[in-house]
Amino acid sequence: MLNKEFKRKDVERMRNLIKGKTGESAEVQVGYTTKKVDHKEGDVWTEGGKDWTIKDGIKQTATKLDKVKKEAILPLFCPSCGGIMKKRNDVKMYNIHKKCFDCVIDMEHKLKIEGKYEEYERNTLANNAEDYTNDLELYLLEALNDSNDQFVSERGEVERWKGGLDKEKVTEELKEFFNDHKKSIKEFRQNDKT
Repeated sequence: MLNKEFKRKDVERMRNLIKGKTGESAEVQVGYTTKKVDHKEGDVWTEGGKDWTIKDGIKQTATKLDKVKKEAILPLFCPSCGGIMKKRNDVKMYNIHKKCFDCVIDMEHKLKIEGKYEEYERNTLANNAEDYTNDLELYLLEALNDSNDQFVSERGEVERWKGGLDKEKVTEELKEFFNDHKKSIKEFRQNDKT
């Protein structure tokens, strides 16, 4: 004799297990069901206010910084030659050229043989100068526009200082200086071509 009586849902569950339908419900359910959408590899969709994607068969959140992360992470193997990227200068060369140090040396050697190395060197120097100039200009203009009319003293008192720079005049002078500097970089870049 059985001490326990089987309920209908227990019997249904056993039938489902025997038939191989392990995921099916043993009870009748009533309520709201959402429409199920099957997504494939590489699909991007929005669900619950987040962007989602499927990468390597795994559902992941897609962020705005995915492209930046991909650029910043050093791969194990050089995309150009397939060699292991473990040398000291590989990180620096990958960030600049997207190649390992040995591939950059080979590329520069070929440029020297073809007689194009001086142009490559000039463009590299001009690009570096242009980037540095743009960064410096942005930094100085932001620093100039920061509010500096109050300071906290060593005793914790807030001091309000008057006077200072004519921001409009200094901004105009900085922009004029950087425009002249950018023109000289263009001239340096074009000196080789004439």
